[in-house]
Amino acid sequence: MAIQSINPATGKVVKTFNELSREQVSKIIDDVHRSFLNWRKTNAAERKELMLKAAHILRTNKNKYAEIMTIEMGKAIRQSLAEVEKCAWVCEYYAENAKQILNDEIIKTDASKSYVRFDPIGIVLAVMPWNFPFWQVFRFAAPALMAGNVGLLKHASNVPMCALAIEEVFAEAGFPKNTFKTLLIGSSLVDDVLKNPKIKAATLTGSEPAGKKVAQTCGYELKKTVLELGGSDPFIVLADADIDEAVKVGVDARMLNNGQSCIAAKRFIVVEKIADEFEKKFTEQMEKVIVGDPMNPETEQGCMAREDLLIELDEQVKKSIEAGAILLTGGERMEMKGAFYKPTVLSNVRSGMPAYHEEMFGPVASIIRAKDEVDAIRIANDSPFGLGASLWTNDLEKAEKLASEIESGSVFINSLVKSDPRLPFGGVKNSGYGRELSHYGIKEFVNVKTVWIK
Repeated sequence: MAIQSINPATGKVVKTFNELSREQVSKIIDDVHRSFLNWRKTNAAERKELMLKAAHILRTNKNKYAEIMTIEMGKAIRQSLAEVEKCAWVCEYYAENAKQILNDEIIKTDASKSYVRFDPIGIVLAVMPWNFPFWQVFRFAAPALMAGNVGLLKHASNVPMCALAIEEVFAEAGFPKNTFKTLLIGSSLVDDVLKNPKIKAATLTGSEPAGKKVAQTCGYELKKTVLELGGSDPFIVLADADIDEAVKVGVDARMLNNGQSCIAAKRFIVVEKIADEFEKKFTEQMEKVIVGDPMNPETEQGCMAREDLLIELDEQVKKSIEAGAILLTGGERMEMKGAFYKPTVLSNVRSGMPAYHEEMFGPVASIIRAKDEVDAIRIANDSPFGLGASLWTNDLEKAEKLASEIESGSVFINSLVKSDPRLPFGGVKNSGYGRELSHYGIKEFVNVKTVWIK
């Protein structure tokens, strides 16, 4: 079976790859396992040097890697360049901090000496999505490798060139052969890989169905998982918020990555008192977003990653309108070649509509009116998801109180939701479980081992 890289801005096939056979996959797993037996013995200083080299290679070849991302999934080149920079940052963060994070933890007990140590567990399989084709991988790979594990990547089938480029980064940095390896396979072979006894854990970023399937297999096989799934993140604007700033940041938060981000603001929950003003200004700003050739440095919104994703998004918009949502702008594909969809704003969004309950994975904003701040929090929590939330108010004391009531993995006050290597990242409810990044992330895939000495 062939795996194709298709440019969504043109619809043209860029490159075709042959999918690996079961026998080839099995051999790669054996090779990666053998690499782990040696890699686990390396010290923190060796790992640090190599990870810093990886960061250097990313920055040196920033334009090359950014162009591959933009060609394969259509994000604006300016965002692809920023993504490469962020990947270098996460490599540097773990290079500089992994040793300290994983130092033995001395605990006083009735023993002569007792402590906790953090040992690597082996091969971690990463099943990764196309929307941040470099960042999603590096935020797993940097901590996993610095902890002494080895990485095996099953990337989304529409970004094979990104997958191979990431493998290239680690190889050029001098990591031992097979320390990080890409599997060019379709989703049908993932189950077989997970059942291989040499695979010790899995991390997945993607859809709910994909997450449930991986969790089911790993549950039966008794293997650790971390899942970062969908999100329908609330962007809550209270009556005392700075409306102009909330509008400016809100448009950026919705349009990030062409609207194709798990943590992009999707449900704009606005208190009734200021809703008219917010709607007007927000719609005006959405209409100013520059849409066009993703390779153009001036472009703010490129195309959607695949034609089928555009069709699915358009159906969600149409069903919401049929159910009573009001279209303020957009609501249709653009009259140009490629998977381009107009920046869209829906108002009068209510429970029962796709725009209220479902994840809208594209450039569509849903505006939901709340009676007051109590009602706003209720609406924010009235969702199967709980990845991130943005809360806007000038009363910071109140904001911190309300943050404790919001059901999500993070709450950003007067800012858009974002990931940061220094802070844990992940969700609750149907947005998944476990954490990536920070000291929490690197400890997800280690053996937390007690040592007791008399």
